Amino acid sequence: MDPPFWHQRWQRNETGWHQQEINAHLQDFWPQLRQPAGGRVLVPLCGKSRDLLWLRAQGHAVLGVEISPIAVREFFAENELNPTVVRQGYFERCEADGLTVLCGDFFALDAATVHDVTGVYDRASLIALPPEMRRRYAHHLAQVLPGQAAILLVTMEYDQHEMAGPPFAVHEDEVRQLYEPRYHVTRLFEKDIFAENPRFRERGLSALREKVYRLTPDES
Repeated sequence: MDPPFWHQRWQRNETGWHQQEINAHLQDFWPQLRQPAGGRVLVPLCGKSRDLLWLRAQGHAVLGVEISPIAVREFFAENELNPTVVRQGYFERCEADGLTVLCGDFFALDAATVHDVTGVYDRASLIALPPEMRRRYAHHLAQVLPGQAAILLVTMEYDQHEMAGPPFAVHEDEVRQLYEPRYHVTRLFEKDIFAENPRFRERGLSALREKVYRLTPDES
């Protein structure tokens, strides 16, 4: 699950996690984060997700982080955007029309870069990582984020013995272990999505649930 793994997935076009449509959970539950008008939103491991466009359309400045140059190039090209490209520390910074994508390793992200972030959208980050990297990811995210930034998190639950990730199974007890007590973890939604996802049945799963959480910083 190191950088070469993700580079190879994009080079081989093995990107089954990519969605052409805007994520329904983002549209349904983003308002519950009560983001300020014009607030900056961080989208870790963003790939070439069109969700970035939806967040921008809501008036947010959007900051994505993506390790694959292929994904970054395709995002701007497919959406007919001509970014300015500059070097920013460990990252290549690509920016156009209020959309910024930092191409590089998420773990090189520092607090100064995200000092004005008010919210985080995580649909495909936590579930993209194996257990040890999930702990590292959650710790790093909490370390660099400003104290007021809330998180909208989407996860999947299934029997990990039935299928190797990614996407990995991340159960609710693990979400709470990773983020509490720094965040109040509120489950907003859960649904059995097995029937809607035949490709997972083909990979050996017998059950599949999806959950959505709001993570609110504990200001006590």
